Amino acid sequence: MGDMANNSVAYSGVKNSVKESNHGDFGISLAELRALMELRSTDAVHKIQECYGDVYAICTRLKTSPNEGLSGNPADIERREAVFGKNFIPPKKPKTFLQLVWEALQDVTLIILEIAAIISLGLSFYQPPGGNEAACGAVAVGEEEEEGETGWIEGAAILLSVVCVVLVTAFNDWSKEKQFRGLQSRIEQEQKFTVIRGGQVIQIPVADIIVGDIAQVKYGDLLPADGVLIQGNDLKIDESSLTGESDQVKKTLDKDPMLLSGTHVMEGSGRMVVTAVGVNSQTGIIFTLLGAGGDDEEKEKEKKDKKSKKQDGAVENRNKAKAQDGAAMEMQPLKSEDGGDEKDKKRANMPKKEKSVLQGKLTKLAVQIGKAGLLMSAVTVIILILYFVINTFWIQKRPWLAECTPIYIQYFVKFFIIGVTVLVVAVPEGLPLAVTISLAYSVKKMMKDNNLVRHLDACETMGNATAICSDKTGTLTMNRMTVVQAFVSEKHYKKIPEPDAIPEKTLAHLVTGISVNCAYTSKILPPEKEGGLPRHVGNKTECALLGLLLDLKRDYQDVRNEIPEEALYKVYTFNSVRKSMSTVLKNSDGSFRIFSKGASEIVLKKCFKILSANGETKAFRPRDRDDIIKTVIEPMASEGLRTICLAFRDFPAGEPEPEWDNENDIVTGLTCIAVVGIEDPVRPEVPDAIKKCQRAGITVRMVTGDNINTARAIASKCGILNPGEDFICLEGKDFNRRIRNEKGEIEQERIDKIWPKLRVLARSSPTDKHTLVKGIIDSTVSEQRQVVAVTGDGTNDGPALKKADVGFAMGIAGTDVAKEASDIILTDDNFTSIVKAVMWGRNVYDSISKFLQFQLTVNVVAVIVAFTGACITQDSPLKAVQMLWVNLIMDTLASLALATEPPTESLLLRKPYGRNKPLISRTMMKNILGHAVYQLVVVFTLLFAGEKIFDIDSGRNAPLHAPPSEHYTIVFNTFVMMQLFNEINARKIHGERNVFEGIFNNAIFCIIVLGTFIVQLISTIPTSRLKFLKEAGHGTQKEEIPEEEFSEDVEEIDHAERELRRGQILWFRGLNRIQTQIRVVNAFRSSLYEGLQKPESRSSIHNFMTHPDFRIEDSEPHIPLIDDTDAEDDAPTKRNSTPPPSPNKNNNAVDSGIHLTTDMNKSATSSSPGSPLHSLETSL
Repeated sequence: MGDMANNSVAYSGVKNSVKESNHGDFGISLAELRALMELRSTDAVHKIQECYGDVYAICTRLKTSPNEGLSGNPADIERREAVFGKNFIPPKKPKTFLQLVWEALQDVTLIILEIAAIISLGLSFYQPPGGNEAACGAVAVGEEEEEGETGWIEGAAILLSVVCVVLVTAFNDWSKEKQFRGLQSRIEQEQKFTVIRGGQVIQIPVADIIVGDIAQVKYGDLLPADGVLIQGNDLKIDESSLTGESDQVKKTLDKDPMLLSGTHVMEGSGRMVVTAVGVNSQTGIIFTLLGAGGDDEEKEKEKKDKKSKKQDGAVENRNKAKAQDGAAMEMQPLKSEDGGDEKDKKRANMPKKEKSVLQGKLTKLAVQIGKAGLLMSAVTVIILILYFVINTFWIQKRPWLAECTPIYIQYFVKFFIIGVTVLVVAVPEGLPLAVTISLAYSVKKMMKDNNLVRHLDACETMGNATAICSDKTGTLTMNRMTVVQAFVSEKHYKKIPEPDAIPEKTLAHLVTGISVNCAYTSKILPPEKEGGLPRHVGNKTECALLGLLLDLKRDYQDVRNEIPEEALYKVYTFNSVRKSMSTVLKNSDGSFRIFSKGASEIVLKKCFKILSANGETKAFRPRDRDDIIKTVIEPMASEGLRTICLAFRDFPAGEPEPEWDNENDIVTGLTCIAVVGIEDPVRPEVPDAIKKCQRAGITVRMVTGDNINTARAIASKCGILNPGEDFICLEGKDFNRRIRNEKGEIEQERIDKIWPKLRVLARSSPTDKHTLVKGIIDSTVSEQRQVVAVTGDGTNDGPALKKADVGFAMGIAGTDVAKEASDIILTDDNFTSIVKAVMWGRNVYDSISKFLQFQLTVNVVAVIVAFTGACITQDSPLKAVQMLWVNLIMDTLASLALATEPPTESLLLRKPYGRNKPLISRTMMKNILGHAVYQLVVVFTLLFAGEKIFDIDSGRNAPLHAPPSEHYTIVFNTFVMMQLFNEINARKIHGERNVFEGIFNNAIFCIIVLGTFIVQLISTIPTSRLKFLKEAGHGTQKEEIPEEEFSEDVEEIDHAERELRRGQILWFRGLNRIQTQIRVVNAFRSSLYEGLQKPESRSSIHNFMTHPDFRIEDSEPHIPLIDDTDAEDDAPTKRNSTPPPSPNKNNNAVDSGIHLTTDMNKSATSSSPGSPLHSLETSL
């Protein structure tokens, strides 16, 4: 011990040398240890003998003492951590919010939208230079002035919708990830483990265990690191979490000394030397396979692993060893000690999931719509350009003048903008949002149904699932051995009898026999979680027997307290040869009683008596025994039960003490108490859930490590196998033999022959499960590709969960590895939750189809209207801003309305859609086209004949900067209302007649439809009708003024001037009053008035009044001002007091209705600078 401590002090100085040399002067390297730990049973024993001699030699090389342990010197511990790593598996780094945003941006639909938006934005800011238009031929292009200024809204709004979608998606993923991390951290962090350090037995946190530690293992422990057994007593390990093998593995020095992390100690105790921790342990390796250990750990490895010849040799050996060992094949890409395989490891870190089914279809659809939109917009642009060119140069026979080029370019840009509008109308902005809302809503609701969804898209993939490969233990069954049948006091009970049905004497024998003749380490503890099941500790079969006592309302603990373990006279432990266990009790009167339990066929042979119906013993002849075997044991076995016989024998007090070592003489001449049938019972809700799956067209397959008879029995109970069907059950060995060719390679054709009929795969390794799942997913035999869901709870299920389209892990019984690999965690470990997930998944798919049906109708109509409108009238009847109101507000809200429809049971009555079925079914196509035709007829009727029907001015071919007309408002309103009511039609996509069915179950839908309706009404009522909004603004009203046309070119008035606010109106009117009054006073004093009548000032005023934009035909009576006696001379004042009216009685939504165009400077110009009026104005 002493020199060890000195050694470590000596080493602590030379930190760097450790880094250089591969194994820091330990006699064994990390690579060699890893190679050793990959071997199992006898291979490992041979390897140890061959390379090292024995376990003690390994301890020596690791500079540790098998009895005293490590010194616990901090420098030594640090050095070991540097060389062999820490016992900590770094969790997968959660993606940052920005990474999630970036991922969300990769969506094709969003990319098309972004491009359209950026082009649209760019063009809206392009102001080409003006030129002399008259000479260049004026072609009316109805791109309004006001459109030019609001053109940017379009692009900005699309970008806004993209930002919304991206943020919602990213936020959802982020919160799911956070929830999952929370779930993980709840799993106890404060685990401690017993090790020997400096000769003292101490408990240290699991994370502090290092290579070379001597750890004490006992029943119930979960091993925190890999190690080699130094000494063990009856040590049995449950390795099912790593291998899926349900039977316990006995660990001995000469047969199988390898102890692996993540496995449970079921019986016995022992000591082991720790040989691998953290990422180098077996569990760590699987985690790394799932890409959990981040890249930084790879970099560290590269530093450590300066390749040496020695290592390469080790790797080769290990590869040979791997070839022998099937279970390790899964872990092939893990040779990260030699840098050559870094690439493999990187590959393992890549996300393996391909796009979900719906994503794939939507992407395809988005690309198709994008192409169609591009085509339409290109055609629109070409037609407009041709029309312009033919009209200008051919019909009007104008030459192309150099100075006109900018103007022509301006026209072409306008055509291009119209083209982009058509494209923007074509692309369904609402679609990504609908998908996101629908998924987010479903995921929230699924949480209530015990599905914690970790990856959003897993939710809708589940709706398309065609196959579920389920684990047996823990998923379909309860994962706890239970006594389900009993033969006691000459009666075969199919259910556990009531305690009073069994004679008192028999019951007493039963209770004592089970309590003392089960290892005292087997016990049943209260549940860990509220509402959970009691925990079984120790041997599963013995726990089942103890459970039987609890069912019979008896407590085994009372008996054990009465007869402690030390009081047992002699114990014959269970072994595989005698297949029985016996315990001898010495009674107070000197007599002995032996209790025995074991495999029924063996123990029954030794029984010569049996307890009868009244609890007395009676003779038990071979004929009776055959009867029991036929009528009790065989029927139990055929149902997949394990049968156990319980018996006892009395040695009277007077006789000489028997020869206890001669077991065969002692365990014979027994009296049979009972025969019990034990199984891992099927969860009560499973058969019903499986029926639902089968009705929904989903095949359930069972993949288990258990033997084929048990598997077949459980499958029949679940309803996976039904009598009279020709499905097959295979064992892993047969399955492998059938799917591999002569060279041992797996062939897809061979798998294709098997999987359609395969229902049960028993005795299967993790690799078999992975192979089966991959085979089914890659198969192309059936008319539709398969979508496979996998459920699992053990570490061994990790690779298959990762490969599947949707992986379900058990939240309570599942290991961390399984959860990390899964997409959805069943928080109640219940198979029925999977059926709920299917229902929600299908609902998501249907919601998105409903929304598509709605959105595409809008888009088809809008594109055709915009296209024909642009080609016939050179102007789109639906303005870009209006289209955006339809596209963004309505579609976004519609996506919310349609995406939140609750699921119904009827969703489970149809077959899954599968991978190849198009997103838009024939029925939907019929609905879309039918509605589109109807809407187009209505819109075109209104567009081309509306003015006659309603007797209003036509809005077609309005001059360049005409304001909105009543005609087009009617068109727009009708269009929106048709969309709104189509939203109700879109609720059904499978051709149902009644579209109103269940409409009130969805409050969100009703609120949104009503809300949109009201907003649309308010937004399109002409402002002139909303008198109550304008009361504050009315002072003086205006009188009609005859139009006077002037041919001079007039500069245009800015919008800002045209639309001053209501408050300013009052201010100016007040100002006008004062001006007028001052003028009246001044008229008597000076010649100001004549000055005002100079012709040029008058003409400029009239120019302003009669600019073509402001032809005035307003007919409100006029209340005269103070000095209105001289109306003709008062023009300047009039100009100040009258807001230029709207050029068209038909005011509409887009027109704000307040056209005050007065301006301080203008009013100032009317008074000459020297005048007193001027000074007053300035002071004001």
